[in-house]
Amino acid sequence: MKDTGDFDDVIAFAWDGPAGAVADKARLLLLDSLGCMIAGLGHATPCRFAEALALTMPGAVRLPGCAAGLSEAGAAAVLASAMCWDEANEGLARAHGRPALAVAPLCIAALAAGRVSLRAAHDAFALGYEIAARAGEIWRIRPGMHVDGSWHAMGAAAAAVRLGGGDAAEVARAIRLVACQIPFALYAPIAAGMDGRNSYPAHAVLLGAMAAAAARAGMDAPADGLAEARRIALGHETPALRAPAGEWLIAEAYIKPFAGVRHAHYAAAAALELRAIIADRLDDVSALRLETYAEALRYAANRAPSRAIQAQFSLSWAVAAALMQGDLGPSAYTAAALADPALRRLEGLVELSENTALTKAEQRGARLVVTLADGESHQASVGAIAGDAGRALDAAAVLAKCQRYGAPVIGASQVTRLAAVMLAADGAAPHEFFTVT
Repeated sequence: MKDTGDFDDVIAFAWDGPAGAVADKARLLLLDSLGCMIAGLGHATPCRFAEALALTMPGAVRLPGCAAGLSEAGAAAVLASAMCWDEANEGLARAHGRPALAVAPLCIAALAAGRVSLRAAHDAFALGYEIAARAGEIWRIRPGMHVDGSWHAMGAAAAAVRLGGGDAAEVARAIRLVACQIPFALYAPIAAGMDGRNSYPAHAVLLGAMAAAAARAGMDAPADGLAEARRIALGHETPALRAPAGEWLIAEAYIKPFAGVRHAHYAAAAALELRAIIADRLDDVSALRLETYAEALRYAANRAPSRAIQAQFSLSWAVAAALMQGDLGPSAYTAAALADPALRRLEGLVELSENTALTKAEQRGARLVVTLADGESHQASVGAIAGDAGRALDAAAVLAKCQRYGAPVIGASQVTRLAAVMLAADGAAPHEFFTVT
């Protein structure tokens, strides 16, 4: 691990992008991110966001379901909001967040505008991801804050410079510029059931793009800005450590098999194990006890959710929805699901508690115990799920997820063609998805 300071070693290491299996993983990750963006555009609010942004960011890029044309930066901002709308996009455990969240939209928007080759987009994506992943290691938020839209802008800045044909020195300057104005955001909208959280990554995209332009114009900022920001904004007095160059953190990224916050996926997996035993006796469930690690309880302890975003960050809802639906997908967060009395009954039965052993070991996992009306009890413990180290989703699983999420918006055949283009090592921009006038 390396003390924070500059990112020059990472910039040099990641400049030309990964090769072999890591490159394959990066392409899958970008495709999964795009699939989540497409699914998000199937909701009304991201499309209204596009129409509103088009007033000040008009342009030639038209996104599916959005009538207004956007500039490249405006399209990237909308795609960032859409990408997290179903809470099904990627993440990196060691970063405690989603490094691709502000990087992938910039790369896709540049492809949409026909400005870069697929190879250039892949290289920019990998560089931005490696910077953002390490920024996430450094920027440890305080209770009451939300991770999205903060350190992500550093990765966005790196990707924006690379997409614009800039050099390594300009990337370093752009990162320094973001570090001196890195934002933090509150968890409050989620707790209140408000979807303003989904605008946070759009802000990170635009901050990154602005910093990239400023850096290319010759503007600069002190190298110790990030350390000072950590001290002033977060109260961290000791230096942070982050992974040095030489290891591709993108190889550790998880692709979600479920929708909803990753912390709830272990609970959902345990519920699915138990559903195989009690699926025909759900009406007889009298108690549910979930034990999990402290960070999950801090981020996902919302109870009796009334809005989709609250349910996406609810351990108890994940348990109930998985038991009822046999899955944890976008259908768990629809108006019909939120109004389902049987699902709500199960959610109300869930008792949450900390598994201190998992917390102390800094491990993720969950243990779920279900008790039936006659006293019969069953339990399931989950320590690893799909997407974790050694259990990565393969190309077939990612393609299936993209079909499931994207087909309702752009059609199954369109998703198939788009995936084939995105998984190529090089090639033309995926214009099947976009309309550029």
